[in-house]
Amino acid sequence: MTDDIAILTEIAAGNQQALAEFYRRYESRLHRFICSKMPDPHEAADLVNEVFLEVWHKAADFQQRSKVSTWLFSIAYFKTVDRLRKTRPETLTEETLDNLEDDSPASLACLIQVEQAEQVRHCVRTLKPDHRAVMELTFFEEMSYREIATVVNCPENTVKTRMYHAKQAMKKCLRRLTGGGLHHE
Repeated sequence: MTDDIAILTEIAAGNQQALAEFYRRYESRLHRFICSKMPDPHEAADLVNEVFLEVWHKAADFQQRSKVSTWLFSIAYFKTVDRLRKTRPETLTEETLDNLEDDSPASLACLIQVEQAEQVRHCVRTLKPDHRAVMELTFFEEMSYREIATVVNCPENTVKTRMYHAKQAMKKCLRRLTGGGLHHE
């Protein structure tokens, strides 16, 4: 979005009002994205602030190789992964992730209130981090596979493979939650 590029240019020039406008545009989407990975909403909010601080410091480095939103979510993705590695390294092991069931009240605050959407969000949270990232960026942030490849720093075909596996895991999880009531692919 050209408008976003103009705002980033203003931010790079030190315009605090431009940063405030950028924050208003992206804060809720970014918070939802981070919150889906961080069960503590206070920690998620802290990360949102870190991302916007990084935007403040690095706006001049944006080289327009992707959309501004792709660049922003890339910053958020890597900051979230770094925070998870530092604060909960045991949750990043494959065995732990395979057995993870997150039903903490704090993470429920991040869910959409509609029952069906809650089930989808629950199943998304049970995915492995790489699979969860592509699923969330595709469906909740409406990014293309090419944009997601930029965000998570991997080839587009890897994104497609991760999406395939994420969809298979989602179908299995939703069948379990709905008692096998899913009849369509």
